[in-house]
Amino acid sequence: MALRCVAALSLLAVATGRFQGFRRGNVLHDPPQGAESEELWFTQRLDHFNGADSRVWKQRYFTNDAFYQPGGPVFLMIGGEGPANPAWMKEGTWLTYAKEVGALCFLLEHRFYGKSHPTTSGLPWCGARGAVGCHGAVLRGQCGAQGAAGCHGGAPGERWAAMVRCFGGSVAPRKQRAAMVGRPGSEYLEVVWRSLASESADCPVLVKQASDALAERLKDPKTFENITKDFKLCSPLQIQSESDSAYFLETLAGNFMDVVQYNEDNRGFEGVPGTNVTIKVLCGVMGNTSMGDPYSRYVAVARLMMDTFSMKCLDSSFNNYVRDMTNTSWDGPAAGGGRQWVYQTCSEFGFYQSTDSPNQPFTGFPVGYQVKQCARFYNISAEEVAEAVAQTNEYYGGYNIRSSRIVFPNGSVDPWHALGITQDITAELPAVFIKGTAHCANMYPARSQDLPQLSEARDHVLLLLQQWLKR
Repeated sequence: MALRCVAALSLLAVATGRFQGFRRGNVLHDPPQGAESEELWFTQRLDHFNGADSRVWKQRYFTNDAFYQPGGPVFLMIGGEGPANPAWMKEGTWLTYAKEVGALCFLLEHRFYGKSHPTTSGLPWCGARGAVGCHGAVLRGQCGAQGAAGCHGGAPGERWAAMVRCFGGSVAPRKQRAAMVGRPGSEYLEVVWRSLASESADCPVLVKQASDALAERLKDPKTFENITKDFKLCSPLQIQSESDSAYFLETLAGNFMDVVQYNEDNRGFEGVPGTNVTIKVLCGVMGNTSMGDPYSRYVAVARLMMDTFSMKCLDSSFNNYVRDMTNTSWDGPAAGGGRQWVYQTCSEFGFYQSTDSPNQPFTGFPVGYQVKQCARFYNISAEEVAEAVAQTNEYYGGYNIRSSRIVFPNGSVDPWHALGITQDITAELPAVFIKGTAHCANMYPARSQDLPQLSEARDHVLLLLQQWLKR
């Protein structure tokens, strides 16, 4: 009996702040031990666009057939910028949908991330087009040649959701409208400002004051000893270049970026620490005058995050970051996804969380600092980054999505929604904009304290899937 294929594309990652360019969406923790699911491997072609190239490799995936009914659809979830987490084979909104429609579920680790390494040095094959080819191969291999239906998504998986629409319907949270360099990167931090301000109007102002104060101190070597003690740095602070300063400032800003992005998301089932640290908590610290001036409160936030993630000290060394990002060994410190994601920003997407806009709360890491890493790590110049972004937009159509049966959920708190589809394009390309929720909130398991609009959004997406599957 033919199966109807529904591609479910998802972010299965959470930021830890270790690889700054890899933010926002990296998982570097191991999956929780309780998440038992058999690890399977699918034989993939290395190059899906060259018939003369017969090289193959193994791509990791997991499956759940607990809800499958004969003739039901197949859900394919694509992992994010890190190892695929089999916890998603036990919990998640997509399994609720699978139970409703009798779907067979597959979780496919994203090409080149986690354990799914085609090669150790072949980053040119680490791209959106190759990933789409892999998803297509899995759909053909697992579903057969007949039928098609919808799709689910996260980051960077949701880009693929809209790009592989030929298979049927898609759910693509935060589908990237267009890849761009410069101001769109600043838009991420502009949303961070607004999300902090939604808790307290003073909060982002205080963060800005603290970040500015720290940036000023970094200009005076006499302050370095105290800064080293304040932030519990792993080694004495050394600022010998603009990149050293930018990396340190970005690292500390990352505490706020990560909390805002995942604010109140139901991530506990993944085994992720820090789910109790929310915007309310950080703004509470920043507004606590008993802790001293805004700089001192910024220090308190950094220490809170270190305690949360059981970090004995903070590695603020840009040189160590460069060392890790240029390590091409199979099990290198950035091999799980950090090196790959930064490469994709340089070779395809060009989206960076930069401080170029005046309407955001941080200082000192402009887009130029980000783009220089492309040359340093991958020998890709700023001009080549811009050209690659233009090619990506031309190839995929940018804002001009010519398809149907794709739904785009986004959360208003999530900084990524700045590049998302937040208004209906057509009746067949609807957006679901969820006020008060963060990154991919609709994909996490439901719970009693969910906002009513989040529950309604999940129900609406299910209704759309059911309608599309009937066609």
